[in-house]
Amino acid sequence: MGDQRGLHLHPGTPACCWGPEKGGCANWIEDLAIPGEALGRSRGGLTSKLHLAVDGAGLPVSVILTPGPAGDNPQLLPLLDEISDLRIDGVRVQVGRVLADKAYSHPSTRKALRRRRIKVTIPERADQIQRRKQRGQAGGRPPAFDAEIYRDRNVVERCFNRLKQFRGLATRYAKRAAYYRSEVLIACLILLLR
Repeated sequence: MGDQRGLHLHPGTPACCWGPEKGGCANWIEDLAIPGEALGRSRGGLTSKLHLAVDGAGLPVSVILTPGPAGDNPQLLPLLDEISDLRIDGVRVQVGRVLADKAYSHPSTRKALRRRRIKVTIPERADQIQRRKQRGQAGGRPPAFDAEIYRDRNVVERCFNRLKQFRGLATRYAKRAAYYRSEVLIACLILLLR
């Protein structure tokens, strides 16, 4: 045993050897960092969620990145705020109608959209229908819902499917949220330019 070369009595991992430490990111990149890096723990591990608003043609208009377990409903108004800041050819873009799934059907969301004079096509959740019926006349009338208009909501899902064709977005290879959001924005630009 004493004749074997290259073996040490107390070998250690290469990481424990002394040497210069790796440098961090540049300060301007650190300023872009989101607390928690938009990572949330769920049963599947660490996940992120993209909240996306699209126009009638299915092209992305607004993007928000949150941790995976974050709810959809609280992100609707910030998405709309990003759109209201958007100007095309000097004209401010206005949202005329919101088509969304049942995750956005909370009464406070409907009220906020009504205050902004935005038409809403969101189906009611079963528990909301049941609660309204239990209250009888005090439950009020059901919110307006047009199933024909709601059929157009699939443009959002199709936009997500087009974004998932970019492998780096579908799997989030980027460690930093700022890098991942930049990748998403570049992919959205590519979709807009096609």
